[in-house]
Amino acid sequence: MRTSRVSIERSEARSEMTTTMRAEIDEQPDVLRRTIDALLPAVRPLRALVGETRQVLFIGRGSSDNAAVYGRYLTEVRGGRLATLASPSVTTAYRRRLDLAGVLAVALSQSGRTEEIIDTLSWARDCGARTVAVTNAAGSPLSEIAEVSLITQAGVERAVPATKTYTTQLAALAVFGLSLGDDGDGFADALKQVPEAVAEVLADPGDVDAMAEALTGARAIVVSGRGYAYSTALELALKLKEACYVNTTGLSYADLVHGPIAVFDAATPALLVAADDGPMVDQVAQLAERVRTAGAPAYGIGGGDALRVACTMALPGTSLREDLAPIALIVPGQLLVEVLARKLGIDPDEPRGLSKVTQT
Repeated sequence: MRTSRVSIERSEARSEMTTTMRAEIDEQPDVLRRTIDALLPAVRPLRALVGETRQVLFIGRGSSDNAAVYGRYLTEVRGGRLATLASPSVTTAYRRRLDLAGVLAVALSQSGRTEEIIDTLSWARDCGARTVAVTNAAGSPLSEIAEVSLITQAGVERAVPATKTYTTQLAALAVFGLSLGDDGDGFADALKQVPEAVAEVLADPGDVDAMAEALTGARAIVVSGRGYAYSTALELALKLKEACYVNTTGLSYADLVHGPIAVFDAATPALLVAADDGPMVDQVAQLAERVRTAGAPAYGIGGGDALRVACTMALPGTSLREDLAPIALIVPGQLLVEVLARKLGIDPDEPRGLSKVTQT
């Protein structure tokens, strides 16, 4: 079927437009700085709750659930205590009561108005848990029922895909991470460097346009990371699905090599994410080599020289330490999604079938 000149002109116009999504991506250094400054005083009341509990239950959906994966790694690796992700349907559908004495329930919702998350945090409180909320909306129902509310300072987010509200959630969880123990490793000082690190990524993101162009013909994409960067892989996969309509799967490195690695071919590339340091870099670089050996392209974000050399094409990541890297590591991915959407003739600000608040 022949494409009309009008269709071509509309597609070209869309590929050149300035989107709200891109404008909100660019706001992230400022909103992260405001969020970190606003939330650091909450470390003291958070420590009081942490001291009365022994494990953490994270409650979220969508991007908030991906942020919770980062929180889980912080809690277990940095804090040395068990953490898990909640299944809200246990209360909302099955209506089961659990003994949550000694549990700290941390609920995440950008709007603070997602009924399932509100109901699950209320349920956790009624089951004996102590409660924390992470939301971008002061005075929201979620913030009102929590003992401590971490109100992020992202401002109004107009594009449907979460960008600045997601990274400020990660920053709030990093503040929560400070409450899990002493700061002998300089985590607090490193956290204050996050806004500048994100600004550096935005100033020099690499050849995002070239990578987006290479992905326009992908039939499907598998996004993978391990450790702290697993949360980034999940969030990037979600953004590719919702803003670019690409069949995308987010998998941990370990899950991927247990079988799904067989899906790779010339039309199904890998998009691999890693911090520039830490114990996961070499494994992810080895995965890139395996993918390329299978005849598929391997694209990278971060991972330093090791991942860059192993990949078909790579974007630079961040100099932040591994336990803070996810806050900046998602930013090249956000830029990639925004550019790819426009190249595909899609308005990333208003993906079909989606709205800012989803009720389930």
